[in-house]
Amino acid sequence: MNPQAKLIFIISLMLGTAITISSNHWILAWTGLEINTLAILPLISKSHHPRAIEAATKYFLTQAAASALVLFSSMSNAWQTGQWDITQLTHPMSCTIFTAAIAMKLGLVPFHFWFPEVLQGSPLTTGLALATVMKLPPITLMFMTSGSLDTTLLTTMAIMSTALGGWMGLNQTQIRKILAFSSISHLGWMTIILIYNPKLTMLNFYLYTMMTAAAFLALNSMKALKLSTLMTSWTKSPA
Repeated sequence: MNPQAKLIFIISLMLGTAITISSNHWILAWTGLEINTLAILPLISKSHHPRAIEAATKYFLTQAAASALVLFSSMSNAWQTGQWDITQLTHPMSCTIFTAAIAMKLGLVPFHFWFPEVLQGSPLTTGLALATVMKLPPITLMFMTSGSLDTTLLTTMAIMSTALGGWMGLNQTQIRKILAFSSISHLGWMTIILIYNPKLTMLNFYLYTMMTAAAFLALNSMKALKLSTLMTSWTKSPA
């Protein structure tokens, strides 16, 4: 990939994240999410491998559907309350739709199917961005609306995510898929903490980001993609 193009996509990624995190208006938050989605797509499909193209398509369709649900929930809330403020999400139907939309964006169970597939089709560096940077805007929106989200739905999805993330990860030999299920499990824990203490969720997310970055960068330096490669990699690079 052209270095200039890569730089533009990375800057767009940072810009989209910054817009969503700092916005107070639903339309601005949605714009940031869209910029993020469009910036990461070329980075997923840069290898031109059919698997990478498939991953980019799956990612685009899922994120577009989730963004449409975010927009629909904010519009229906504005229709009922006359408020476009993110923290003023009060209409019950809007809260339920938004909870489902944000779960789809993050990859919580039962909307988790896309995440292992997309991560498996992406390079390790892009996978790191997908597992950390791309999770920050939705988690921030969850943090800002934590008081008005559908608690029962959120708890159910969180428990299912922690359980399924752990179980499905045991069954994998592909490292990227193991990391994807690990991410789903971590997000389940973050979601269940969010109901009781939102600030603790953000702390959990920062710790998760540091651990995931360490894992991805170490695997990237060893070029390890399978468990079998990882087992023999100590002979090549003991450190």
